[in-house]
Parts: sequence; C-alpha cells; structure tokens
Amino acid sequence: MSGRDVIGIAKTGSGKTAAFIWPLLVHIMDQPEIKPGDGPIGLIVAPTRELCQQIYIECKRFGKVYGIRSVCCYGGGNMHEQQKGLAEGCEIAVATPGRIIDHVKKKNTNLLRVTYLVFDEADRMFEMGFEYQVRSIANHVRPDRQTLLFSATFRKRIERLARDILTDPVRIIQGDVGEANADVTQIVEVFKSADMKWRWMTSRIIPFTSEGSLLIFVTKKANAEELATNLINEGYDVALIHGDMQQYDRNNVITNFKKKQVSTLVATDVAARGLDIPSIRNVVNFDVARDIDTHTHRIGRTGRAGQKGTAYTLVTQKDNQFAGDLVRNLEGAGQRVSENLLQLALQNQKFRKSRYQHGSGKQISFRTRERPGFGSSSSR
Repeated sequence: MSGRDVIGIAKTGSGKTAAFIWPLLVHIMDQPEIKPGDGPIGLIVAPTRELCQQIYIECKRFGKVYGIRSVCCYGGGNMHEQQKGLAEGCEIAVATPGRIIDHVKKKNTNLLRVTYLVFDEADRMFEMGFEYQVRSIANHVRPDRQTLLFSATFRKRIERLARDILTDPVRIIQGDVGEANADVTQIVEVFKSADMKWRWMTSRIIPFTSEGSLLIFVTKKANAEELATNLINEGYDVALIHGDMQQYDRNNVITNFKKKQVSTLVATDVAARGLDIPSIRNVVNFDVARDIDTHTHRIGRTGRAGQKGTAYTLVTQKDNQFAGDLVRNLEGAGQRVSENLLQLALQNQKFRKSRYQHGSGKQISFRTRERPGFGSSSSR
C-alpha cells in the first residue's frame, strides 16, 4: 500500500492473489483516468493461460464495483478480442509473458502508463523458459514503477531476478521458503512395480471421490492419456487435460471439473499451477514430479485457503533419487517419513552423503534498476 517493491514468498493456496489485487485497485484509483489508446496502469504477468484466466476473473470481480476494466491476454486466445480490449482502454492487463510482448510489438498497446507491475509464480515462468521475456518486460516498464514478485520457492535464479528488477524491496515470507503447504497431509506409498500402483489407484478412486473431487497428476501426455483411458474403461468418471489440447477444450474440462460434472481429473503439469478448485480433497501423484518445486505446486491444488487436503505420491524403486527430495520436503513440513521411503532414498548415494549436512543461507543485496530495450518474444 505504501508503494514499496515486494518479494512475496508464499506456499500455494495462501491467498496471495488478493494480496496484490487489492493494493492494485487502490493504486489505480489514485491515477488519472485511462483514455482510449492508453496502455494499462497495472500489468500482471503469469506463466500459464489457466492462471491468467483465474487472476483475470478476480480482477474483474473486485474491479467491477469501481469501474476498473481488465483484459486477459494469453497465447491460444483470440488475438483480435484481446487487441480490441486493449485499444478500448483497460486499467489492468493480465498476460502471459510472450503474449504481452507480442501485443506491444504489434503496437496493440504500450507499457508507458504501467506503474504497478506484478510477476506471479516467477519460479514457474523460469521453469518454462521465460526468464528472458520476464526481464525484457521489467526493463521496458518505467523505472518509477512499483514491482511485486511472487514465488512459491526462492532459488538462485529468482534471487538474481529480484536483485535486478526490485529496488529496496519489502520481503514477505509466509511459512518457510520452499516448504510444502502444512494444511496438506502428505502420504507416500512405495511400490515394487507399476502394476501395484495401478491396483492401488483403482481401489482408492471411489473412497476418494466420495470425499470430494480427485486430481491425478501424470508426468507425460501419453501416460496421462493411457491412464485416463484405462480408468474410463473400468467405468470411472474421468476427464483429461494436457498441454496439447485446444484452449477451448481445456477450458471446458476445467469448467466441468469445477462444477463437479466430472469427479476425477487426470492432468499433466499444465494444470499444476493456479488451478484453484475448493472441492479438490485429494491429489494423487501417479508419476513423481520432475522436481520438488513442481511437486510442491502439485500438492498445493488441495488444502486451499486454510482447508485441509491429502496428497498421495506413488513411488517405485526407480524413483530413489526423487525419494530423497520427498524426505526433505516431508521433514520441512513436519510430516511423517515412512521407513520404506527413507530406505528407498538411502539407496541414492548423493542423498546418503548429504543426509546430515546442512548449508547456510545467503544475504541478498539489491541495486537500482536500469532500462534497456525489449527482447524477443515467445507467445504462450
């Protein structure tokens, strides 16, 4: 509210979206009115279409009372409709990195009036290869802006970004940096074979869906399609979402899942970020995540806004390297580590060596920002 730059490190489901929307609305009401052809006052950059859409819905809902207009811009959406909304004038633009750069380069909008800049889930944008675009956007916005950087984790690349684009920031940490949501009970099941995983899954679907909606994560698209097909053939009520689906189809799947027209959703990590559905009571990682950050965001799809949820992670002998990450993750959240999981993790030499070694934190220094030109784009 005081105009300071902010680093926000918060677990998933902690309500950080409202934390940057409300100050943005106050900020906008203190600015001269937008005229047709002006660019937005607030720019919110998020990694995925789904997250952009959800932030846009909240901006529209809260801003409507004050006559504040929002536009949502993402790759795969209707470029003409986005262009029209920007041209008519909007106080808030919610966008993926590549798409907002496309609009600026096509002169559909400009960033001259942006004085409130938000990067949400910056760690995810880096994972998706958007670091260059993120830096280009930050460097193309006027230096007297207020910048808010949000991330569920605070790895070295995010630390460097914070140094480069923030000025004397307030640092707000909700929980321990990078920890899993303590409102989510984590249970790790260790299996000897993939067949045992399948039998476990089919024996749990009915109990899980009797408690609420069920979200099942699979790492690869082909495996997700196979799992969803097999479950449907067994007579279960299942929908599927992955990154190669058309945006219209993805939106329909998410809408049906939100409305509880389908009880179980099999998803690749395209749905891991920003999917905010209160009815999800159980999450199953049928395949382990690529890394522990992705795992943290997966399980954060349940236990939202202080509610309780349960996340199950299914591992086999080939997952011994990731098992060590799971052990540290569970211990960081104060949750039980089973003997089976610990023994699996100890099969990995790197984990054995590091088991009782502890690193020390680093101090972060910040410099004033510079403003070079725009870089290349990649629509998302």
